[in-house]
Amino acid sequence: MDLLLMFLNFFILLISILVGVAFLTLLERKLLGYIQIRKGPNKVGYLGILQPFSDAIKLFSKEQMFPLMSNYSIFFLSPMFSLLLSLLLWLSFPMYMGFLSFNFSVLFFFSVSSLGVYMIMMSGWSSNSNYSLLGSLRSVAQTISYEVSLFTIMLSYLILISSLNLFDFMNFQKFLWLLFLTFPLSFMWLVSSLAETNRTPFDFAEGESELVSGFNIEYSSGGFALIFLAEYSSIMFMSMLSVLMFLGGNINSFFFYIKVVFLIFFWVWVRGTLPRFRYDKLMYLSWKVYLPVSLNFLMFNLGLKCFILTLMF
Repeated sequence: MDLLLMFLNFFILLISILVGVAFLTLLERKLLGYIQIRKGPNKVGYLGILQPFSDAIKLFSKEQMFPLMSNYSIFFLSPMFSLLLSLLLWLSFPMYMGFLSFNFSVLFFFSVSSLGVYMIMMSGWSSNSNYSLLGSLRSVAQTISYEVSLFTIMLSYLILISSLNLFDFMNFQKFLWLLFLTFPLSFMWLVSSLAETNRTPFDFAEGESELVSGFNIEYSSGGFALIFLAEYSSIMFMSMLSVLMFLGGNINSFFFYIKVVFLIFFWVWVRGTLPRFRYDKLMYLSWKVYLPVSLNFLMFNLGLKCFILTLMF
């Protein structure tokens, strides 16, 4: 019965994520519309509320095309695995009742998120198109670079809470948010998350101006929709993780979800405001700015933790 309850909980979470992703696309298009002084979707349903469902019907009912020279099986399976991995990330979401709540959820998060790179690489390579190959190579280089900075930033937080369980972030922030204790690190985490999810101003994998549509150029219909869903699911997860890490993170509170929505709004706001970064500057930012600074903060937090422990004992 416990196992059945766990599967039921995960099924409900899965449906909630997919519905959330659907309305996140509507929110993004509406916000971008108002940023660019236009309406956004407003025809399907009341104020365009049913637009995501009509988009889904349109995408999945279109003809699925396969390039003649593509590696068929990898080309077909990559988007599916991409979505599967982004949904698997949500297994580390800390919940109280009838769900997986394991002590190494941070390690699980890094293991699964690092596998997502292979899906982008495979989908770009198996299309057998120069544009998609270039897009996937850019994306792989970018994601690997920013995973290093994400890990070193996260390591500082893990040293502060002395745990690998996401639950403990909630316990340690009852009286003080970690945002105030680690102010620069929190903003570095947000920027690295933008780069990790391939979003503007770091969307080099989908550079329309030079690569047409990047690694997903040969995908149409369901394949494109699955890649799209995977990207937005990752955005929602990274927003949730950011709130959990340094914005209080009390999952029992209604304000937790308000903060998650605000961070999702931040993702869209950045997209509507900033132009695309230059690629060499992106790499420079990761290796020559974020990595040294995060390593310095890591040493500082390690020293701080040792000092507090010596005072206690």
